[in-house]
Amino acid sequence: MLLDVENIARMKQRACVRNGFRMGALFFLLVSGAVALSFSSSAASQTPPAAPPAQSAAPQALPTTPAPAAPQGLPQTIPPAVPRAGLNVVILDPAHGGTDPGARGTGGIRESEIVLDFAAQVRRALEAQGFQVVQTRQGNEDPSFDDRSAIANAQSGAVFITLHIASTGLPGTARVYVNSDLPASADAGGLIPWDRAQTPFQGLSRKLGDLVQGLLAQRFKGSPSTAQTAAVRQLRTTAAPAIAVEISSVVVENRADLDRMAPGVADAIASGVAAFRPSYVVPTATGGTP
Repeated sequence: MLLDVENIARMKQRACVRNGFRMGALFFLLVSGAVALSFSSSAASQTPPAAPPAQSAAPQALPTTPAPAAPQGLPQTIPPAVPRAGLNVVILDPAHGGTDPGARGTGGIRESEIVLDFAAQVRRALEAQGFQVVQTRQGNEDPSFDDRSAIANAQSGAVFITLHIASTGLPGTARVYVNSDLPASADAGGLIPWDRAQTPFQGLSRKLGDLVQGLLAQRFKGSPSTAQTAAVRQLRTTAAPAIAVEISSVVVENRADLDRMAPGVADAIASGVAAFRPSYVVPTATGGTP
């Protein structure tokens, strides 16, 4: 079949005109919408914001909560901490140690080992009473007598307690010793010789010793009621109230007999030192007493 070329050309021309008209109309609609949208946005940005509605009355003030009052009887401000003068520190001396085992009993019992175990219980009892405890040795060392005394002499507001196990005496008893009376001795400058350091404290040592001994007598039948006097080397060079506590005896069939005494000894020492505390007042820096 032959094609009519002229008719086909006329049909194409009319289709192009129709399509052009449609595209033009669509373009006109798109441009008109964009212009309208632009005009609407511009108008909205230039419109002043609406005024807030008028309030009929002034706003009421919110109720305020008063600050809680301080509890009755307590200060409004916390005062600064003031160091407490007086007895605060206990120097605890487990005797012997190292190459010096002290007294020896049957079954290989050594004084140096037992007093170290006793010291652990005494320390806990003293700390429960609020005291700071400083031990002269923690293990199997052997500080010199002067080193032990120096630890106490370096402290302010301290007492010195040395622990021993006797090689004699009635088993199950305990005795407290204070140093023998020493003649007062001082050089021209008023300084006390090292080996007379205990002299100014002998009265206080006696009072501390009697307090502890009285409590030991209540716990251990056969113990004396007051402290005894002896020349104890550790006490003579100590510039603080100082006592020696000696438990009897290292010569026992079973070490458990001594170990059972430890809680009672610890409690008597701690309670005695606590009872002694009001009696021991150290001078302040101004020379008075607190």
